[in-house]
Amino acid sequence: MSRVSANSEYLRFGIDPAAHNWGIFKRRFWGDYIRRLQKGHYYSRSGESLASLSLAKLDEIRAQTITTDWSAQLVEGATLDDLDPAAIERARSDFALKHQNRIPPDEVRGWSVATLLDRAKVTQRGQVTRAALLLLGRGESAHLLSPNPAQITWKLVGQESAYEHFGPPFLLATSQLYQRIRNIQLRLLPDDELLPHEVSKYDQKVVLEALHNCIAHQDYRLNQRVIVTEKPDRLVFENAGRFFEGMPEDYVRGDKSPRGYRNPYLVQAMVELNMIDQMGYGIQQMYETQRRRYLPMPDYEVSDDAVEMTISGGVVDPAYTRVLMENGGLKLVDVLALDRVQKGLEVPDSAIQALKRKGLVEGRKPRFRVSAAVAAASSKKVDYIKHRAFEEQHYADWIVQYLREFGAASRKDVDDLLWDKLSDALDETQKKNKIGNILGSLRRKKVIFNAGSKAVPSWRLCE
Repeated sequence: MSRVSANSEYLRFGIDPAAHNWGIFKRRFWGDYIRRLQKGHYYSRSGESLASLSLAKLDEIRAQTITTDWSAQLVEGATLDDLDPAAIERARSDFALKHQNRIPPDEVRGWSVATLLDRAKVTQRGQVTRAALLLLGRGESAHLLSPNPAQITWKLVGQESAYEHFGPPFLLATSQLYQRIRNIQLRLLPDDELLPHEVSKYDQKVVLEALHNCIAHQDYRLNQRVIVTEKPDRLVFENAGRFFEGMPEDYVRGDKSPRGYRNPYLVQAMVELNMIDQMGYGIQQMYETQRRRYLPMPDYEVSDDAVEMTISGGVVDPAYTRVLMENGGLKLVDVLALDRVQKGLEVPDSAIQALKRKGLVEGRKPRFRVSAAVAAASSKKVDYIKHRAFEEQHYADWIVQYLREFGAASRKDVDDLLWDKLSDALDETQKKNKIGNILGSLRRKKVIFNAGSKAVPSWRLCE
């Protein structure tokens, strides 16, 4: 609804003035209307009654709002003086870099501010748009966009906490926000190498791509800010509004290009200023960069009113990292599946079967793990199997040593001895089975025997 008018007896609701679709309700209907509206239902007038709004009509109303590009609207009272001079010069250099093969940089440097901004599709015939104020506006001119807060908020959480709000010009603010992020060097040590491989906790291009995507695709009609939350091990980017077309995974392999945008004017301006890509390759590039850095893939969480993207800033599973370090030829689809395995997320059966055929995962559903993958990917299967056999022999030696010192052991004694030493990737049933298998192996080799019963065993040495 866009308008409500009232007199002593009637309330008048305007859904869209252009559609001439008005409903008149007596005041006695108002309380019932509010109660129903608060439950998330949509209603329209049907004679003197209140009836559910049809899906067709609801889609029509939604379409009327979608066709309006918030970012392209002219800002009443705004002039070029409301734009930040430093941001304008940065826009000039970025535009020149973007178009250097088509327009000589010296020519761009000679343009007036009005010509530059029109050519960069930031202004319209010298008039200031909302997109212009977001990207290039002075901080003190942000009130012209009210009630939209026109802010990007950085928030630090963990043992220490802090926050800072960044307003226009967003062309400069994103780099300023990046400087607030604590970006240490990570040391990754490949097998058979003495020198560690160092990578930054967060890649600058990935962070700026994520941040620029938030700016480009934010639903500014909701009057919310973009939020970047820095946690000890990850960054979380949030922007208002549903994912506009398709789902994030559609763009990961670079096969899909968007057919439209929520803010087409703003997107075009950001493309002209070399801030984003217009063909949908930005998401794919973020995934490929994380892959080349041997770190986990980004994660998206999409709802009807927000998009949240998480970038990990460290190793989740060392086995996954070693696979990427020792086998650069893995296909992206395999890396994506391995990433879900290391995070304990659901993986399609077909993807698991493909990974198993390549020796990249082991275990049983639902507890798959990246383990033998290290060996398979680096042609060290024999070494891996020897290492696993060494671990099992090590557990057996502990049992034998225990029996030599204490003479006998119940099953509970053996469980207490080995339980915490087994891999955390195993659940309780798998740990019990593994211990049982080790005891069975020792019994078959006639190293130990059961002096008790099957229900209440008492293990002793055969010696």
